Amino acid sequence: MKTALITGASSGIGEAIARILAENNYNLIICGRREERLISLQSELNAKVKVDYLVFDVRDRNKVKDVLGPVAAERKIDVLINNAGNAHGLAPIQDGDIDDWDAMIDGNVKGLLYVSKLVIPQMVERNDGHIINIGSTAGKEVYPNGNVYCASKHAVDAINNGMRIDLNPYSIKVSQISPGLVETEFSNVRFKGDTERATSVYATLEALQAKDIAEVALFVLSRPDHVNISDLIVMPKAQASSTVINRNN
Repeated sequence: MKTALITGASSGIGEAIARILAENNYNLIICGRREERLISLQSELNAKVKVDYLVFDVRDRNKVKDVLGPVAAERKIDVLINNAGNAHGLAPIQDGDIDDWDAMIDGNVKGLLYVSKLVIPQMVERNDGHIINIGSTAGKEVYPNGNVYCASKHAVDAINNGMRIDLNPYSIKVSQISPGLVETEFSNVRFKGDTERATSVYATLEALQAKDIAEVALFVLSRPDHVNISDLIVMPKAQASSTVINRNN
């Protein structure tokens, strides 16, 4: 039975991926900042597969090393899903909040690297493994006021491509899933708890749900060994780009 490590598993896409992988006989190492949510998810999924949880913020380099390091050294991790990350604020570059910039770069870019750095060596040693990086359509195009968030997701896109090239000699699959509008806590975090503003992002359209992306992740993982889905963009039917959205249906 394979083991998947999922960051950002306490809610949204990460939680949905944990659920669908448990249903498909993957043992899990679920990671996140909110221990109570991880414990609840562990209790639910332990009836199906072995589930362990790790509590750390991917932005904290030392914490990642202290908590994940020993596990990565001892446990065989077949699948790494780099899902943790957030958007903070939505402002033109001249009005941007530096703390928001740091949070996005530290979480979306550096955090992904901190986790990957600890897991990749065992995959290289085995000449086997699969890494899925959760990107965004913001990594494919820049939209107004998205400046630094888009930059961080463009970095994920570049890192994904770099990983795939560098790890090619070791038979390690590297994939990216880039969702468009997904109705999760994402906008609530971006708008700092302004629920009304967050809800308006998904109003008058049928947005993607976390389960939709989880099903895509399972599809990517379940391809034959010789097949790698290197890059996959997923948007709701109502969305044609970051700025072209049909809100009339």
